[in-house]
Amino acid sequence: MTRWLLHVDLDQFQAAVEFRRHPELRGQPVIVGGNGNPEEPRKVVSCASYPARAHGVRAGMPLRAALRVCPDGVFLPQDLATYAEASEEIMTLLRTFPGRVEVLGFDEAFLAIDTGAVDTDEPEQLAGEIRSAIEELGLRCAVGIGDNKTRAKLATGFAKAVGKSGDAAAEQDAGTGIFRLTADNWTELMAHRPTTALWGVGARIAKRMSALGIATVADLAAADRELLAKEFGPNTGPYLWVLGHGAGDTEIAEPREPVGHSRSETFAADLTERSEFDAAVIRLATQVAEETFAGGRTAGRIGVTVRTSTFFTRTKQRKLAHPTADVDEVVQTALQVLHGFELDRPIRLLGVRVEFGPPSE
Repeated sequence: MTRWLLHVDLDQFQAAVEFRRHPELRGQPVIVGGNGNPEEPRKVVSCASYPARAHGVRAGMPLRAALRVCPDGVFLPQDLATYAEASEEIMTLLRTFPGRVEVLGFDEAFLAIDTGAVDTDEPEQLAGEIRSAIEELGLRCAVGIGDNKTRAKLATGFAKAVGKSGDAAAEQDAGTGIFRLTADNWTELMAHRPTTALWGVGARIAKRMSALGIATVADLAAADRELLAKEFGPNTGPYLWVLGHGAGDTEIAEPREPVGHSRSETFAADLTERSEFDAAVIRLATQVAEETFAGGRTAGRIGVTVRTSTFFTRTKQRKLAHPTADVDEVVQTALQVLHGFELDRPIRLLGVRVEFGPPSE
């Protein structure tokens, strides 16, 4: 029996959700982030549509920078509740297919399929069915197919790369939204690529590897494992060598039960007055408490995070004498925790977290 891993990645997810409720925006350079005000400081792009990306807009870019490179962009506020609902809609749909689902985030998941569980040995057929089902919901996705998670994740990039891969073999299927990457074509498609093409290798690690003469995936696969262990540590070093060979896990992780719920806010301008600190914590604590109790949970511990204008960040917590489902008790406890800080500097960010107690009856 063969196990296939399918990596389902939603296209420009947040922008696509906005297109569902604002069809007139399709084809426009849509930029999602903050409150939708590109002049607002300290807010960044959370998602950009493909036309916006063509102007150079990228996730994580300050909104002000996005406005400079894309002055005609359509800026929309981030609506996390709506995106969460759309994500749950997609993940529920994926669970109707054979196999087991591991959710990676709002917009991506793994699906593990054993060939004995489906009518065909060709996973492309199932991938096509998944894409069609998601399109019926007004969204689009790419599906990467691999013999492990590493290759499935990277295969999604090929599935999206219309004419950009530089590999004739890859371009035959690239852009169709489905691509297979396995041990059979790993060397052909990946060996010549820079190490940053690997899932989990960022610019910093790549720079350190480059200093060792490791510039490509092939270089990494041929590297001395002891040298890698010496440079990156006994766990990370060997893991990088494994990545160079395209090896990876084939097991699907069970979903973890959440142990808490939190909200935080980075302010457009630093807060400087005690009354402003209190008002922000009251607002955040009320929101977190209401959302927690709406899910049938109780609160057992309350935490507050403070980040000052100098980026000094600290969290303090207080355990409640008894689990509660009283919003006012959560708010008052959060204020008590806040007042335990030395509030002598401007505050850039505040956050409130509830750790769950036993479920309410």
